[in-house]
Amino acid sequence: MSTSYSNQFVQPAGMKKWGMALTGVGVLSLLGGLALLAFSKDEHDVTRFWAVLLQNSVYFLLVVNAAMFFLAATQLAWAGFTQSFKRVMEAISMLVIPFGILALIVLLGLVFGHQHHIYHWLTPGNDKILLGKSGFLNPTFFTVWTVITIGGWIFLGRLMRQHSREADNGPMGAEESRRYIYRGTVRSAFFIILFALTVTSSIPWLWLMSIDAHWYSTMYSWYTFASSFVAGIALITLFVIYLKNQGHLPFTTEEHMHDLGKFMFAFSVFWTYLWFSQYMLIWYANIPEETEYFKARLWGEYRGLFFLNLILNFLSPLLILMKKGAKRNYTIVTFMAILIIFGHWVDFYLMVMPGPLGAHAHISWYELGIAAGYVGMIILFTGRALEKAPLVPMHHPFLKESVIHHT
Repeated sequence: MSTSYSNQFVQPAGMKKWGMALTGVGVLSLLGGLALLAFSKDEHDVTRFWAVLLQNSVYFLLVVNAAMFFLAATQLAWAGFTQSFKRVMEAISMLVIPFGILALIVLLGLVFGHQHHIYHWLTPGNDKILLGKSGFLNPTFFTVWTVITIGGWIFLGRLMRQHSREADNGPMGAEESRRYIYRGTVRSAFFIILFALTVTSSIPWLWLMSIDAHWYSTMYSWYTFASSFVAGIALITLFVIYLKNQGHLPFTTEEHMHDLGKFMFAFSVFWTYLWFSQYMLIWYANIPEETEYFKARLWGEYRGLFFLNLILNFLSPLLILMKKGAKRNYTIVTFMAILIIFGHWVDFYLMVMPGPLGAHAHISWYELGIAAGYVGMIILFTGRALEKAPLVPMHHPFLKESVIHHT
């Protein structure tokens, strides 16, 4: 590791090449999907084209938005330890803009393209259950709340990043520091409120749970949040390690890495708690309209992925990240972060595919190619965002707490 540090990031050529290459794979996969699936006469091909776009656009949008949630939550708590790497979270959160636009295109394309094989509530017919939910599950409400949600994430995230940049203007006096922290606290509070009204409540119902519109779970939104949040922490950790290896982030130490490892470990367990609670209650009650959801995933073609999901997202973090030394080992933490991101991609695959596709779903070039495209865009856009501001807000009032931080 380099011993010279710089507070200004410049994307290395290798980072750009990987980002462009993976983005290119995604573009080629999308073009291939358009040619071979989107206009196919087989309705299963058309459904697969849209379902894969839905899974990836929603998953990666929620993952990058989790970075802003983590930033807002720690800022609201006046936590100082994140200041040495907060610009990583801000850079990742910039992707809410392009990913939000992509997700909006996909979601509105599903609704106004009448993709009823994915959203059955678009054509309720005489279905009493769907008609009973029509006040909530209808194109107008879906569209309006989706636009408000994504627009709100983008707007409030931008306000918070603008506020953060004020710490680069120069030293602050006591009164100026107090006002600066107060403004940041207020903006974080607004973001948390919007996050609570969307990610932890209504948005997973609309975008994901309504795929299986006859089924519902009161824990579904928290389950979705846990899945995307732990993947978001893993993504933050990957970029922190990358920047450390490039000779940046001088005040980020093993202590900070230990804390990020603890977050990955803790929220992997939290995700498992929600997974088990949802599964156990449905299994124990044994009500047919509830068990139908897990029946398709546990006893059908998805059985292997069902158990792989638990291995990747529960057993692996539990067994590998439990020890203190593992959370301070850059190689182990990097491996686990990649595993967690992929594991929860699999989790979202299981949340989306069984309903519209059943036995016709499979992971092949199109599924992996679209995912690779999103990974490439994360590398490219995050790298560019990191170049636009100093990597450490040297005049932030809480920076000293981050410098002397110990777990």
